[in-house]
Amino acid sequence: MIKVDFFTFNPFAENTYLLTNEKQQALIIDPGCYFTEEEKTLQNFIAGNNITPVQLLNTHCHLDHVFGNYWVNKNYGLELFIHPGEQTVLEFAPATGNMYGLNFTSYKGALHFLNEGDKIFLGEDELQIVFTPGHSPASICFYCKVQNFLIGGDVLFFESIGRFDLPGGNEQQLYKSIREKLYTLPDETIVYPGHGEPTTIGHEKKYNPFVRQE
Repeated sequence: MIKVDFFTFNPFAENTYLLTNEKQQALIIDPGCYFTEEEKTLQNFIAGNNITPVQLLNTHCHLDHVFGNYWVNKNYGLELFIHPGEQTVLEFAPATGNMYGLNFTSYKGALHFLNEGDKIFLGEDELQIVFTPGHSPASICFYCKVQNFLIGGDVLFFESIGRFDLPGGNEQQLYKSIREKLYTLPDETIVYPGHGEPTTIGHEKKYNPFVRQE
């Protein structure tokens, strides 16, 4: 059984996810901690709950989702798992940070690649990789079928969608990812997005003004 906690970090109000099982093993997804106090918040939560981080994952590699990759690697010794199509985005992230006046140390360690159909295991719990490009060239989501939830990155938000005007973004590809990959999931599936509050597939199919499906 997975417990989902999230923390809203950095000037972009990005959601960092910590998925923890009953043995207190955890996945860290999209660590966006930029400021020292944000790093301390995450570190104190992990230490205070006797959690052992076991894997570092990115849904995609825009700078607000990767600020904390280096810090996680340094503190917990975890190497990074991404879709291979996001490697260029990851490499460009520091330059993007400079444009915003947000300098940071980028992760330079080993990369491990995830593709659609792959699975992530947290003890006995399983997450499926769903390939959802459009917001970025190779965004992925992490879907837990047993518990009906999705860690969705910046693909689908509460009554909104991810932007597609950044380098590598594609409007039609994003719509296709939502319609063909996400809207085919059960209506009760909880979507934990990269920004904002959780929603459900059923709610978005009915009320999302960008991609509505009656």
